Amino acid sequence: MAPRNAPTGRHRRLAVEMRRMREQAGISIQEAATLLGADRTMISNIEAGRTGLSDERVRQLACHYKCPDPALIDALAAMTGPRRTIYWWDEYRGRLPEGHLEVSEVEHFATRIRTAQTVHLPGLLQTEDHARAIFEFTVPKLRRLDVELRVEHRLERQKILGGDRPTPYVGIIHEAALRLEFGGPEVARAQLTYLADAADRDNVTLLVIPFSAGAFHGAGQSILYAEGPVPQLDTVQLDTALGANFVDAPTPLANYRSLLDLMEESALSPDESQEFIRSIAHEP
Repeated sequence: MAPRNAPTGRHRRLAVEMRRMREQAGISIQEAATLLGADRTMISNIEAGRTGLSDERVRQLACHYKCPDPALIDALAAMTGPRRTIYWWDEYRGRLPEGHLEVSEVEHFATRIRTAQTVHLPGLLQTEDHARAIFEFTVPKLRRLDVELRVEHRLERQKILGGDRPTPYVGIIHEAALRLEFGGPEVARAQLTYLADAADRDNVTLLVIPFSAGAFHGAGQSILYAEGPVPQLDTVQLDTALGANFVDAPTPLANYRSLLDLMEESALSPDESQEFIRSIAHEP
């Protein structure tokens, strides 16, 4: 395939996984090129995401690397897709930071999403007014147009939780996030009511960690864990002061799975969490 000028996050992930597969096989770039009947530059471009991959080429390389995992091979082959498919977030390209678009892409292809929030409420379950209030607190201060672009983009992201095939979602929320009144009391009350109502959806589970739970694993962290079609293709997205950071290496992924499991153990049950959210919404 021809060189790709601007690989998406998904294409970069495919490239990383092909490199990881080669390295696990103990095959050098030069050896891989020889097996493929190509030069080493082609393998380097593939593994840097600069050259697109077809379904056939992924399977050919997996065969050369003697990959023993058919499910992983099928999942990687499915990531190739058409050479250029236009998704809804592409209309924001050049208008929003790339991290916003990559989060959308990760969420869109996730088979299940788990998040943990200790200060902010989950972006996938924020009301328009709540989201706007959050973006208005960004430093440096955003222009009104940039605030509205981010709000619009956030609301579009939320569509994965609805429709004919809604994505299963588990959100862990600390009580502190429930009590921060972004936008004032009325906006906060409407947000909490919306959040509690969202827990009625079959695909949405909310788990609250109350102040009474005391210290807990993962305190202070904001985590989005997007499960792929196979565990090797899971992705973690972390919020940082410099934007979104994505993690896909096997050991950190395993650690974040364990961390989220521990955080869930500190939380109230789904029914108790929903009632807890409603109780705060009804406080005078």
